[in-house]
Amino acid sequence: MSSDPAPTPHATAEQVEAAWHDPKLANVLYHDWEAGTYDEKWSISYDERCIDYAAGRFRAAAPWDGRPYLRALELGSGTGFFLLNLMQAGVADRGVVTDLSPGMVAAATRNAEHLGLEVEGAVVDGERIPFPDDSFDLVVGHAVLHHIPDVEAALREVLRVLEPGGRFVFAGEPTTVGDAYARRLGQWTWKATTTLTKLGPLRGWRRPQHELDESSRAAALESVVDIHTFDPADLEATARRAGAEGVRAHTEEFAAAVLGWPVRTFEAAVPPGKLGWNWAMFAYHGWQRLSWLDEHVLNRVVPRSWFYNALITGTKPR
Repeated sequence: MSSDPAPTPHATAEQVEAAWHDPKLANVLYHDWEAGTYDEKWSISYDERCIDYAAGRFRAAAPWDGRPYLRALELGSGTGFFLLNLMQAGVADRGVVTDLSPGMVAAATRNAEHLGLEVEGAVVDGERIPFPDDSFDLVVGHAVLHHIPDVEAALREVLRVLEPGGRFVFAGEPTTVGDAYARRLGQWTWKATTTLTKLGPLRGWRRPQHELDESSRAAALESVVDIHTFDPADLEATARRAGAEGVRAHTEEFAAAVLGWPVRTFEAAVPPGKLGWNWAMFAYHGWQRLSWLDEHVLNRVVPRSWFYNALITGTKPR
């Protein structure tokens, strides 16, 4: 939208200081800074690999009869990973990508244009969605609810803009237990990698110090932008209080998260391109195999609250 604010990829010291006391400002600054490298950092693509992943998360969360939703809204779209790949999978026909970060909205609409998808973009606060009642038949989000201060207010807004019978699907939300072990694994991996790559034979695997310092500052700011973790039962209760029906929370990635977090942290600590194709295939196929183990074995014996990712769906009453 022409009235949207410009991105702030390089925040001033004063803005960063203010962000420590303002989670929404922190989210804008942090995600504007990450917008240009976010897809690379999280290995996001818009090919078969991520199309299958996005569609798989949607099917894990909600029933789908194979017919596309006509008009979908994504909250906290980031660079467009979830909705754009869902559109390519045939889940949605037309879409609107929104984020609190102008930089992320710009990246998402660029990605949509390159893919030839019919998508609009807007800078939007999830607690005050600027669209009329009954505007969409689907609202989605991936790793967004944990950034929103008032999750119940956001879900009320989601239900307002959904048409009666419309569905919401949110995926990629950290559970309280999962976040605890994932962060610890990430911290250990970061410390080990940045310590070992100081040694002479391994210095070629070390990122420049200014990049490591910038990543450390960003990691510190994550303590402000990552506001919530969720117990699946509590998340279901929040959605019901907001007015949703047919609410169901599902969790996934236990063994897969134990591998995935050290892998992603290690990738962030070494120079881009250093690891190569074989590493990428090891990481991807390792995640696939452990995800199979999670889905077919561990989810029968491990409490759902121990898995890392929470997915939730529900509908607006007719």
